[in-house]
Amino acid sequence: MSLAAVFDAQAEACERLGSPFMARMLRLCGPRLDTSSDPVARRLADWPGDVGANGAAIALRFAGALHALVLTGADDDLIAAYPPHDVTEATLWQAVDSALRRHHTHIMHWLDSAPQTNEVRRSAAMIAATQTLASALPGLPFRLSELGASAGLNLFFDRYALALPDGTTRGAADPVITLSPDWTGPLPPVAGVTVTDRRGVDLNPLDPSDPSAVLRLRSYTWPDQPDRMQRIDAALTVAVPVVDRGDAGDWLRNRLAAPRPGVIDFVFHTIAWQYFPPETDAACRAALDAAGKRARPDAPLAHLWVEAEPEQSGARVRLTLWTGGAPEVMELGRMDPHGRRFDASRDRDIRPLASPHLS
Repeated sequence: MSLAAVFDAQAEACERLGSPFMARMLRLCGPRLDTSSDPVARRLADWPGDVGANGAAIALRFAGALHALVLTGADDDLIAAYPPHDVTEATLWQAVDSALRRHHTHIMHWLDSAPQTNEVRRSAAMIAATQTLASALPGLPFRLSELGASAGLNLFFDRYALALPDGTTRGAADPVITLSPDWTGPLPPVAGVTVTDRRGVDLNPLDPSDPSAVLRLRSYTWPDQPDRMQRIDAALTVAVPVVDRGDAGDWLRNRLAAPRPGVIDFVFHTIAWQYFPPETDAACRAALDAAGKRARPDAPLAHLWVEAEPEQSGARVRLTLWTGGAPEVMELGRMDPHGRRFDASRDRDIRPLASPHLS
């Protein structure tokens, strides 16, 4: 697939997610990147494997590198061409083309790591899932484990609230952020959620107290969506470093090595699994399977899958619970990848389980 096609596909996704600037910039750059003379373009063109939005997401890496230059004030021409300014395509491309030459080293370095948006609106899925679990298994606190956690902002979902269309909320009573997705379908139950422990893992964890890590988060927050930047800023007020550096497979196996009576082991990930290599995918599945077989009514295991799927709109939100015996699988619905919309499943009501002994 040509760079123009890759960038155009990502532009379509950005357009659907409410960023006309990103759509415009990517469509402008894709056909103009010169693979014959520009090393950045050559690297992008030679990238192995799946380079699209559900793979390495090279167009987002490229866009993040440019946005970082704007956020740091490193390139006056780019700043003048980026929102809130509205310039011609010729002016925008001239600014990008000049940045490719002036900031080659920075851009190449930025391409090394996968995008890390740490979009906190995705916490709507975790709030809904833990409300469901707490209602089904009352009295048990949660031990959180996030795969591909980035800076760990979604590990603090218990400090956020979820506003629902009936005027009620779920989650924190005194939230630092209130999430208001366009919610359709059944509402989650009302239950008290207590977190006793939270850890995450990432190949490149971002320390929320490190300015360079915060820059990376901001660079993947699209330039014409200041509301997303405001949510990141709010989440950073409560976040502390809770993410370990490592491979998710090894980390999860050790994390779930033994049941912990009196808590719900809650494993989750949001738009992260697509970046796992095959061996990590297999190791994570094996760790969940082994831990699920060890689970008991007083030491349950829950796994929340929030991942985009090819040829499907939004991300699938699937909750699996083990308490001994066969797992119970609940399709909670589909969510916009940025958490703007949540279509709760109408095929299965979100309700307390009939019994903790599932079959």
